[in-house]
Amino acid sequence: MESIGQTGFKDKPVPEAGPNDAIVKTTVALVCTSDTHTLKGAIGDRDDLTLGHEAVGVVESVGEAVEQFQPGDRVAVGAITPDFDDVNSQNGYPSQSGGMLGGWKFANIKDGVFADYFHVNDADANMARIPDSIADEKAVYVTDMMSTGFMGAERANIPVGGTAVVFAQGPVGLMATVGCTLRGAGQVFAVESVDERQELARRYGASEVIDFTETDPVETLMDLTDGEGVDSAIESLGAQVTFEGCIRATRPGGTISVVGYFGEGDYVKIPREDWGVGMGGKSINTGLCPGGRLRLQRLLRLLESGRVDPTPMTTHEFGFDQVDEALRLMDTKEDGVIKPLIHFNGG
Repeated sequence: MESIGQTGFKDKPVPEAGPNDAIVKTTVALVCTSDTHTLKGAIGDRDDLTLGHEAVGVVESVGEAVEQFQPGDRVAVGAITPDFDDVNSQNGYPSQSGGMLGGWKFANIKDGVFADYFHVNDADANMARIPDSIADEKAVYVTDMMSTGFMGAERANIPVGGTAVVFAQGPVGLMATVGCTLRGAGQVFAVESVDERQELARRYGASEVIDFTETDPVETLMDLTDGEGVDSAIESLGAQVTFEGCIRATRPGGTISVVGYFGEGDYVKIPREDWGVGMGGKSINTGLCPGGRLRLQRLLRLLESGRVDPTPMTTHEFGFDQVDEALRLMDTKEDGVIKPLIHFNGG
């Protein structure tokens, strides 16, 4: 990213590892819609910034204080790389280390992973070794999409056997749908209009898919829950209309879990009456993709056991020299794109 709205390729020196850090040689990466938000200026001016935050690779070098890894290890690196000695980390919010969204370093406050090599801070805490049985093309999904989508379900307080809805079935929404089933939801509803995404939502556990172009999703959800509303609603798009849908569709005392990226506007409005004029007992939980080695290891375990397979979301594959085209496609959502995979020379 040369500047807001401008991409290009540039030679940069290979980063150096500090005592607690690692340098990773990239093998595969995924393009995220948040990369396109950054390119449009959603997080402010950024110049000469390498994009990308979802990648796996091979350890090239480590600092002298790193104990868990050595050169040659295949590793997954979280999209969020907290400083775990920070006060917010110690308070239970490592993704916010260093301040609001401070655990989000790649392509935010330092160069990201769309490069031959990238730097990992606090390497022992922010990387996980990939089991031999898991291909890089599958492991890369634990770095963000699985972690973020599952977080949506984890923070939705889904009762065992309860009802949940996921508004929008992009990559995060699809993984939130999986997460709802893993958390024990008795019924999972998905709101989506695109045929291919509807099909994947059913594959990933949706009991019923609601096409918002054909019916009012909130009215349909109320009918499907005998007028009560769902126990838990997950917003995975980052739009006013889907956020309002979550508020309206959730029963009194239920939980709205927000994992969508609100990349535009100054305010998000809450529908007052559907919120119970502030007294309906409806909780709104938000979060940023959890980081850390333990989180990555647990997600890799789900891949290794075969309980989750995210690879059907990979709709397009590109070489490193085609990253700009992958970014364009992710922005326009053309050609049925869900997730573009980037192959690097080391992959």
